[in-house]
Amino acid sequence: MLIYLAAAFVAALVTANVLAVKIIAVAGVVVPAGVLAYSVTFAVTDTISEIWGRERGQAVVNAGFFALLLVWGLIGLAIVVPPAPFWPHQAEFATLLGTTSRIILASLVAYMVSQSFDVWVFHRLRRASGARRLWLRNNLSTLLSQTLDTVLFITLAFAGTGLPLLHLMGGQLLVKYLIAVCDTPVVYLLVYVARQVVRVDPAPRLRRGGHPA
Repeated sequence: MLIYLAAAFVAALVTANVLAVKIIAVAGVVVPAGVLAYSVTFAVTDTISEIWGRERGQAVVNAGFFALLLVWGLIGLAIVVPPAPFWPHQAEFATLLGTTSRIILASLVAYMVSQSFDVWVFHRLRRASGARRLWLRNNLSTLLSQTLDTVLFITLAFAGTGLPLLHLMGGQLLVKYLIAVCDTPVVYLLVYVARQVVRVDPAPRLRRGGHPA
């Protein structure tokens, strides 16, 4: 179960960064198209932290950081490699997938800080409340982390460009808060399923000498 949740986390993270090149309007609020996919990552880390603890949650976050570095590197390589003579879409390809180094850096910093903060806050609330109030630690950790992510990214990526930073932050946070509240039933479902899977996991096979395989 853990490996599938980790795979879902990385898939949602990479998808969010690829979809971010498109800007959409949700009820008049302008946000990147990847906002829903990125919100999924917080639900997944909350589930992992709830069942497997802080260390596993942070390990998945670290793996996601490595995945982002690899994706940006491979995309950059694909852009600079000369296209085939009969393929006329190099400019469009570079426009859609190419990203400035400033935005990539802002994305990486905001991701690592906010996701690590999410795991830390969730763990502290878990220690304070025990197994109770999953809804509280899920919502509070996600809302605080999404706020931190949005403020960091927009400030680092667009400060000094003349864009209305507060307006951009407000629109994104409104949509992210709504998604965060709506994902609580999903987290409860994932936690329930994970507990069933963990409970029925067979005991580790033993090697000769009685050591776990």
